[in-house]
Amino acid sequence: MALISDIKNDLKQAMLDKNDLVRDTIRMFLSEVQRFEIDNKEEVDDSRALQIINKMIKQRNDSIFQFKEGGREDLADKEQKEVAILSQYKPEQLSEEEISTKVKEVLQEVDAKSMQDIGKVMGRLKSSLAGSADMGLVSKVVKDQLS
Repeated sequence: MALISDIKNDLKQAMLDKNDLVRDTIRMFLSEVQRFEIDNKEEVDDSRALQIINKMIKQRNDSIFQFKEGGREDLADKEQKEVAILSQYKPEQLSEEEISTKVKEVLQEVDAKSMQDIGKVMGRLKSSLAGSADMGLVSKVVKDQLS
């Protein structure tokens, strides 16, 4: 729960600094956390909070793409700033080389030989790399190594 308490402290600081963008972005995150807790009747831990952050970043990246296609650079810039704010709470992302090394280890552990084994590999990697790697990139690396 240290992540959420850090975020709440940052909210207080943003309010004191009168930083509306940070304040509003953190409030959106906290409302997502609260919605999750109410819907699922369970308390959000750090790993779940990271999943919520990743989901929000993905939504904003989709919005950025849409806004740029629609010629709304002003809205795309706002979304990019929100992504930057949310990204600071994610752990440092692994490089493609580090991901590749981890994938090789898991391929040996589960004795994966073909694309049919991708489910076992991705299941193992998802739990160990949660929050520290883009799963799209991980999937690409796994497919490259299995083919």
